Amino acid sequence: MPSAATPSRERALTLILPTMTAIVVLGFWQLLAKHWSIPAVILPAPSDVWQQLVAAWRELGYQACFTGAEAVVACLLSGVLGALVAAMLASSRFLRDMLYPNLVAFQLIPKIALAPLFVIWLGIDSPSRLVFSTFISFFPVAIGALTGLLGTNPNAIRLCQSLTASKSQIFRHVQVPYALPFFFSGMKVASTLSVIGIIVGEFISSKHGLGSYILLAGSRAETPRIFAALVVLCAIGLALYGIIAWCELCMQKAWRG
Repeated sequence: MPSAATPSRERALTLILPTMTAIVVLGFWQLLAKHWSIPAVILPAPSDVWQQLVAAWRELGYQACFTGAEAVVACLLSGVLGALVAAMLASSRFLRDMLYPNLVAFQLIPKIALAPLFVIWLGIDSPSRLVFSTFISFFPVAIGALTGLLGTNPNAIRLCQSLTASKSQIFRHVQVPYALPFFFSGMKVASTLSVIGIIVGEFISSKHGLGSYILLAGSRAETPRIFAALVVLCAIGLALYGIIAWCELCMQKAWRG
């Protein structure tokens, strides 16, 4: 009986603890803003942000559709590109030695500084934002999947080789299942980076989306509107992260079944 109750208690704590922490932080923020009479243009109280969310929910929802749709597409593209790069590097020691150090060195370049180049190359429409977002978010997927593919239990590989399994069979039935947790860990990171990439692109080259909404609100010093847009952005990021976590859970259940 205690062993059955322990997992449910742990699951409850994973929901209760962050929720209570958020409530405490918001309560302290509300008291601080109201007690010290901080102007809303500097730091709006949570109640002011909520009022803005309620008042502008239609416009925020409309702008969120542009940002959310492009973030989802960029996240999917980063997953596909990262998996392909990882499979390519894992399949050849020569390619890995030739490309991996350059890939890591290229990742050290500050990506935001390259955003204007994508606008010059691809224009001011959606393709430039999608490519830029994919560009900054595929690396964690590639590294995670490559780590999983290269870290497969060598005893399992040798066993398959002794049973005359081909390299493609070993890759599909041994290495890929072992690499899936690493792949999904990279996808969780990519889900947040893809939203960041789309927002940066919207700052530069868009008339729609939450990035454009934030720029317009900032130019008018409407800080509650900025915070309201940030809340919606957090919701998009959490939803995308949750979808990936759900896919990982389904994959684990299917594999165990």
